[in-house]
Amino acid sequence: MVFVQTMAELATRATNVKCLESAGVLDFLRPLLVDPCSTVRQCAVLAVARLAEHDEGVARQQLNGGMLTVALENLNKFNVKENAAWALGYIAKHSQYLAGLVVDAGALPLLVLAFQEPEISLKQIAAGALIDLAQFNPEAVVDAGAICHLVRGLENQDPKLKRSTLCALGAVASARPELAEAVVAGGALPPALLHAGHDNAPVRRAAACLLRDIVKHSVDAVVTLVDILHNEDSEDAELCAAAWTLGHIAKHSPQHSLAVAVANALPRLLQVYTNPKSSAEVKARASCALKQSLQCCLHRPALETLLHAAPTCILKYVLAQYSKILPNDARARRLFVTTGALRRVQEIDTVPGTSLKEYINIINSCFPEEIVRYYSPGYSDTLLDRVEAYTPQIPELFTDRVPSDCQSELTIENGK
Repeated sequence: MVFVQTMAELATRATNVKCLESAGVLDFLRPLLVDPCSTVRQCAVLAVARLAEHDEGVARQQLNGGMLTVALENLNKFNVKENAAWALGYIAKHSQYLAGLVVDAGALPLLVLAFQEPEISLKQIAAGALIDLAQFNPEAVVDAGAICHLVRGLENQDPKLKRSTLCALGAVASARPELAEAVVAGGALPPALLHAGHDNAPVRRAAACLLRDIVKHSVDAVVTLVDILHNEDSEDAELCAAAWTLGHIAKHSPQHSLAVAVANALPRLLQVYTNPKSSAEVKARASCALKQSLQCCLHRPALETLLHAAPTCILKYVLAQYSKILPNDARARRLFVTTGALRRVQEIDTVPGTSLKEYINIINSCFPEEIVRYYSPGYSDTLLDRVEAYTPQIPELFTDRVPSDCQSELTIENGK
């Protein structure tokens, strides 16, 4: 007992692994893995699990020495399931090859069963092992029927289990579009949105990462997210998650931002942000999403809508995009004038030296000076003042002579 406990303790430190390996500790631990005493067996499994965690070479030796079979037997029969599941995950996490051996040995169905056990600690360790396997073989995790059980596991109130479960789903969803679709089909999207507003920060981050891993493959999730923003019954957590996700979709590229803009997400995000009934967190998420979306947005109609309605803190991001579009697009410049956008820009109060002022200067430099003056506030009054101050320049009256056209008319009349 003292021996296996000492080995398990020493194996916690990576610096001890080589010394233990060279001392032949694996040969001493191997028979103890099936010791009749459950405590000895548990410590022995824990020791080899920790050794496998720190060194891929040791993990390979354990596989060659029959460790995989022993771990599966412990996972299936004995009351040391936690350490056995731990060992399988630690072995699988090193490489595609080792993960494949673990999967081929039939570990996944047993890990899925372990995740369904009532013990929270076993659930969490099983989820961790599924994460390790999903890094290299996500298809096998899906084929083992793990998705629906993982989604159901999110109903548990333990924050650590929630985080591990969300990470396991994210490991699958991040691999390929069809696997992300499998995660969505398994019902992961609604709880992921809810958990993005969870009180626990690690849970929020894991949920946000899962949403990122789902939507990064395609923009087809955008319409659903905009619907959440439009739904008056949506909770703050759902609004925050939807806004956060839209922002992270849009920031990837102009194409992603275009999909968000075409779905009419930007005006709705602005409404959520300016709504006095929105909570501080919802406002913060909506503001962040708007800024992220605008930084890649080159869709003029969406920018124009915000130009006339956005507050200054958002407006500078709108003008930043116009300062990129207008110098190189003659048609956009024409539309900028005819739609009233140039007039709106001249109405904006700015402070010299600010980024907002710099963007306005760039925009104004794209147009003739007289056009900018014409649409500047007060220019019509200036014109009226010039009318009042103007001295008429009347041509000389023709009192002493008759104009040529009148002479021809008179000649015709006299001839009659």
